[in-house]
Amino acid sequence: MTETESGPGYAEALAELDEILSDLEADDIDVDVLATKVERAAELIRLCQGRIATARVQVEKVVAELAGLDPAEPGADDETLFE
Repeated sequence: MTETESGPGYAEALAELDEILSDLEADDIDVDVLATKVERAAELIRLCQGRIATARVQVEKVVAELAGLDPAEPGADDETLFE
């Protein structure tokens, strides 16, 4: 398990989201449980979005370094890095 201090890892969060989705698709879910599961799903989605954003920044830095660019320079934007 790759859970960190800030919560589950990306893979664990996706697995939990899949589980929540299965639960929400059940016809007999209690309304109180539904609200709790939707709140948890929102937390997990935010966590995943944050992990993706962090990974993107890390990848852009590596690509910029490989291209010999300083990612902080004005000309080192997404289009320049990935062309």
